[in-house]
This record gives sequence, C-alpha cells and structure tokens, in this order.
Amino acid sequence: MTMRLGLRRCPGRVLAVTTVLAVGAATFSGAGAATAVATTLAAASTPAAASLCTSAVHPRVAAGISRGILSAMRGRSSVVGIEADDPAVEVSCRYHPWWNFHSASVVKVIILGALLRELQARHQPLTAGQVTLARAMITESDNNAATALWDEVGRTGLQRFLGAARMTHTRLGPDDYWGVTEVDAHDEMVLLRLLVTQNQVLDRSSRAYALGLMADVIPSQRWGVPAGAPSNVTVHVKNGWLPDPTLWDINSIGDFTHHGGGAYSIAILTRDNPTMGYGVGTIERIASPINQGLAAYVRWAARHSP
Repeated sequence: MTMRLGLRRCPGRVLAVTTVLAVGAATFSGAGAATAVATTLAAASTPAAASLCTSAVHPRVAAGISRGILSAMRGRSSVVGIEADDPAVEVSCRYHPWWNFHSASVVKVIILGALLRELQARHQPLTAGQVTLARAMITESDNNAATALWDEVGRTGLQRFLGAARMTHTRLGPDDYWGVTEVDAHDEMVLLRLLVTQNQVLDRSSRAYALGLMADVIPSQRWGVPAGAPSNVTVHVKNGWLPDPTLWDINSIGDFTHHGGGAYSIAILTRDNPTMGYGVGTIERIASPINQGLAAYVRWAARHSP
C-alpha cells in the first residue's frame, strides 16, 4: 500500500547514502560509508551495561539483560532508541529514550487512542464504519484506514489525546503525512503503559479494545518486539516500516500481558537501516534478551516462591 509520507529529515538526523532498496531484497552503493558513520555514532554513544537496564530490587537480572542488549547492538549500523519496563520484576531499560524517530505505522496506536478518547468524551460507541477502519488500521496496518481516521479525529483531537496522555515529545506529522510524526521511545512507553494500567485517559473498555486489536495483528506483521517472548504471555504488537528516503525507519512496540495478570512493555525505534530486513533483525536481536531475561526471572521466582 502507498502512504503519503512527506519524507523530510529532522534536525540532528544523519543524512548519508545512495541506496536503491526494495522490501526483502536490496542493492545499494555508498552503503559502506553510511554504515561506517552510523557504527561510529553508535559506538560513541553506547552506554556501560550497568546504566542501560536498572533495578533496585533485581540488579543481577537488569545487568544480564543489559549485557544481552549491548551484545545484540554490537556491530549494527542501526540508530536505536529503547525503553522497556516490567513493573512486576522492577526492571527498566533505557537507551536514547529521547531521540526522535519517524513513527511510520506505530502512530496508528496514537490514532486509535485519540479516536477512543474522543468517543469516551461524547459517551458514544464506535460506529460500524469506525470498527472496520480501526481493525484494518491496526491488524493489517492499512494506510487508507489510518488516513481516514486521522482526518476524522483531526489534529485538535489527536493533540488533545497527546496532551492528556502527557506524550509531550511527540510531534504530529503535517497535513495527512501521519507517517512522519516524530516519536521517541519514552513517549511510546507512556502510550504502552496507558493501555495496560488504570488511568484517566482511556477507560477499561477502550484499553481492552485497543489491546484486543494489537493481539490480532496478522502473522506476517508479528515481527519485532515479540522475539523471544514466552508462551505464557499474550503479545499485543504494532510495527512500522518506512524508507526515509532510502534508508529505512523500522519500529516495533508492544505490551505483553501475563495470563495471571500484570504486563510488561517494550518500545524499540530504529532508523538508518540499509534494508527493512536489517532493521527488523536489529529490533529482534535487542528484544530477544529482554523477553528471555524477564521470562527466566519469572520462572526462577515461581520455583523459589514459598
């Protein structure tokens, strides 16, 4: 599907490259220089393992996940922003949470949240047409459905939702160019936690509806942050991908709800990927040690609980 995206670089972003790309296969020239630049930048800003994931209660768990993330990023040319939070295990991970990225299709969760909040305020249910559009937008990442709902909610409604959610660093794309909305990992984590905790922005039924759609994303789009997730969680995911203008923005956000209650969340945003597959690989390499580390601790705790 096509998407009107207005591919404009933002201040502070690396412009590099002469690439000719297609999804799944690519040939490119000048990529060696681009990779060298991105790798140098990544190496210069890579934190010590102890500062990436933290936990006052379970520092060893946090340190193990940190080492896994750092190992996953080693040698990758992707520019990355990460936030992960598990309140039950009391582990949080942060890596450039304030860096800006073009949203691509992860903005569709914002569109859905804004729609649901507007309907709550008017005490109205979703219409049959809105149900059809929302399902297509989230489960199949349908761009025409996203544009229709973006226009229906309007910039005022979208901004009202961002303000209520306190997503203060998110900047809506101009006109219908929703794919170039500027997001960061911190605000995406705010959004993810909004869907799995009681709050004044989205009521219980709105949260359940949004999570239900994200749990029904079609199999071909269930890549990214679900990598390494244990079988005893339900994965609620939304991904985004965009050539920008030739290197790829690849993003993945998700909530993971335990069958017995509780949830953890992961947001991984990337840019300057030479191909879509490369960006997906970067995200999955990072997500896997997060999911596996948290799951291993939960299994250990269950065996050693009184």
